Amino acid sequence: MASSSSSLGAILQRFPLLAPRPTARRAPTSRRAVANKISCIGWDPEGILAAPQPGHIARLEFRRRLESDSDAREAFDRQVKEEQERRRKEREARVIPDTEAGLVEFFLDTDAREIEIEIGRLRPRLNKGFFDYIQREIATIKFAVTRTAEMEDRLIELEAMQKVIGEGVEAYDKLQNDLVTAKERLTKILQSRDRKTTLLEMVERNELNMSILTLLDENIASAKTSNQEEAVAFMEGVRSSMLKYITV
Repeated sequence: MASSSSSLGAILQRFPLLAPRPTARRAPTSRRAVANKISCIGWDPEGILAAPQPGHIARLEFRRRLESDSDAREAFDRQVKEEQERRRKEREARVIPDTEAGLVEFFLDTDAREIEIEIGRLRPRLNKGFFDYIQREIATIKFAVTRTAEMEDRLIELEAMQKVIGEGVEAYDKLQNDLVTAKERLTKILQSRDRKTTLLEMVERNELNMSILTLLDENIASAKTSNQEEAVAFMEGVRSSMLKYITV
């Protein structure tokens, strides 16, 4: 048993767990439109896909074409990568303001597809002081003796942004906590000397779920890409064991 534990430790040292990636969570987004409005869209981390077009048949036809036409699939993948690269360069070229007032304008001028990315990138800046600043400006407009059309538009913008970013921060924080928990639980399984007992105990505490399996699959895929055959064999064995007990 000591030899097995030593071997397992060596494997874990050579092939450490990948950091989990937040890829499946949805969060609200916003953008400044021509009429100074903010609109919400669904979570699209890379923001590549346009708004869905009406017509279930058309969507199915497009999916079937991608599955059957390798040239169309390659062209679509190439277009996605080019769009990702273009937007990455544009994002990196933007200057992050130092002040809370500047940060408000920064988010109001951020494209809807970039909001969730900017929330993750600027999460430390989205603190109580930032939201207090927004609330003070909202209160100033609401309690003004007279309000112009521009002030009314500004109020709509600020209230929508306050809600969008508030919900986005809440979703981001929950996702980060969930991913940290999944990594801790997966590490516990990988390091266990009695995998079956560990899995049964986790099932009893309702700790075994698809998040852990997804994280394990990401690590397996990464190990395969790096030709780490020993790590792949070990983690696929763990995966097989997990599938016997996982329920949700």
